[in-house]
Amino acid sequence: MGHKEDLLEGAKKCLVEKGFVRTTARDVVGASGTNLASIGYHYGSKDALLTQAFIALMQEWGETAFQAGLPGEDGSLERLRAMWDGVLAQHDASAPVWAASMEVALSGERLPQLRGMLAASQAEGRRGLIALLTGTPEEELTERDERTLGSVVQALLNGLMIQWLLDPGTASSAEEFTEGLRRIAEGLTASLQGGSAVRAGE
Repeated sequence: MGHKEDLLEGAKKCLVEKGFVRTTARDVVGASGTNLASIGYHYGSKDALLTQAFIALMQEWGETAFQAGLPGEDGSLERLRAMWDGVLAQHDASAPVWAASMEVALSGERLPQLRGMLAASQAEGRRGLIALLTGTPEEELTERDERTLGSVVQALLNGLMIQWLLDPGTASSAEEFTEGLRRIAEGLTASLQGGSAVRAGE
């Protein structure tokens, strides 16, 4: 591998071990066996390198979690349940990456460049999630798809991972999470049809 690839691998290792905030440029150099000048030459800045490392880790996580594809019809509850099963099966491996992203989300204005770069990468993540759930090729998705279905699925994914980061012992299982979404959908459907919404205990 060249310095660019070495830096990316070193940054991925640092993200998993130390997160965004505590990782320094010297940490990355030490983990990659390169030099400080290489970061600027290949990536522009440490934050840009860490963002690329984060994206690469998330892509690897997705490929591992969903490498065999998802069962069930496009857009079905079975497909949704399989998505959560895949996510939670990789929890131990992916938890440091999710924790790192939470660091940035909660950093306020202390990491503006990094926040901006990660925010810009969200659209790509939304498109991937929609494609997994619905079977629609990413190139056929519209901006409206991203901002509606994509943002909701992404919010559900982020919320589930936060539950597992905080307390895996009480976090929802894939089955429970899917059942909760089914009940919400039934309540919304009943409301739209003029019936009564589903209530707790029903």
